[in-house]
Amino acid sequence: MANAASGMAVHDDCKLKFLQLKAKRSYRFIVFKIEQQQVVVEKLGEPTESYDDFTASLPANECRYAVYDLDFITAENCQRSKIFFTAWSPDSSKVRHKMVYASSKDRFKRELDGISFELQATDPSELSLDIVKGRATST
Repeated sequence: MANAASGMAVHDDCKLKFLQLKAKRSYRFIVFKIEQQQVVVEKLGEPTESYDDFTASLPANECRYAVYDLDFITAENCQRSKIFFTAWSPDSSKVRHKMVYASSKDRFKRELDGISFELQATDPSELSLDIVKGRATST
């Protein structure tokens, strides 16, 4: 396990599953949570799962980290794929949890090599597919 600067450990399985998503496209998305002072995998989205399945996997009142492998078509009509990182921190989550997730995020994200862009969301509307595709095509 790697130690994060915030004192938060990152379970090896997080990096392994991320590499499988990136290299083999084994998963569409991964949701991570902090449990007992370490970041662990909470849910693996199958390659056939949709963006709606991904957003439904984020709890309404608890913080999470997540990565999603987005397929999209560029303005030039080219098929592309980008992996993005989401820091999910709903307004209704506990302040202490928001602080722990915020202080551990950058270190955890550095463990996941190959992320194209990041979204920080506090509300489901901030995760709309239009916003995500807009960010994907501008990076």
